[in-house]
Amino acid sequence: MSEECTHDCSTCGKNCGDRKEKFDFSAKLNAASKVGKVIAVASGKGGVGKSFVTTMLAVAAAKRGLKVGILDADVTGPSIPKAFGLAGSTWKSDDGIEPTMTNSGIKVISLNMLVEDPSDPVVWRGPVIAGLVKQFWTDVHWGELDVMFVDMPPGTGDVPLTVFQSLPVDGVVVVSSPQELVEMIVSKSVKMAKMMEKPVVGLVENMSYLKCPDCGKEIPVFGESKAEAIAKKFGIPEVVRLPVDPSFAASIDAGAAELIEIPAFEEFAGKVV
Repeated sequence: MSEECTHDCSTCGKNCGDRKEKFDFSAKLNAASKVGKVIAVASGKGGVGKSFVTTMLAVAAAKRGLKVGILDADVTGPSIPKAFGLAGSTWKSDDGIEPTMTNSGIKVISLNMLVEDPSDPVVWRGPVIAGLVKQFWTDVHWGELDVMFVDMPPGTGDVPLTVFQSLPVDGVVVVSSPQELVEMIVSKSVKMAKMMEKPVVGLVENMSYLKCPDCGKEIPVFGESKAEAIAKKFGIPEVVRLPVDPSFAASIDAGAAELIEIPAFEEFAGKVV
């Protein structure tokens, strides 16, 4: 406690151990925008297909006639623009930074749209990256959206903390894969969301199996599924398993994410959005 402490937490912005009330870290949405629901897509580690899941959630929501946006918070490894074949930079209007729009009308903002060369590495410290993510919320003219999906970076560091504290997150979708190590790391993401009082509304087990092209049998390439067990352990209401399918990667590489159809996933998306 500071010697200058007045014991009146309502007039103080410090987050000390003696604080009697929670400090409000929430950021104000762009004045010319209105966002209905915010869904964060998180994972405890990279390489499990988190950006793919974010992309497909957005595509599924757009197919249902919703107005959709994607905030790419994975600043050091942005991949959302490529999935939709978006190129070039964004622009600024009187209302703020204008997001780029996909063929089906999904609004996207990503660091790759603000830099001259998307292949240049982002060598920034955590607080700077977290500040940019907050600006994506405050300075971008989103217009009117029914739902925004936030593609989170892996882990439980500065950016996930900033998103949970600054944005009005309504739910979290956690992405996993069958390996036991990933199960342990996913547990960290689930526990972080609960610590921040954000409900985990769904679990996606990506690369869950490979379907035999001849007999249709599901082959657990990376081990037996743990999705149902994890969901039961943490009380996650909705679960979906996605296969290893080379056609998904080919479509993403071609910027044709909006042409991918996964009926089971679209049903899942309808329940978590």
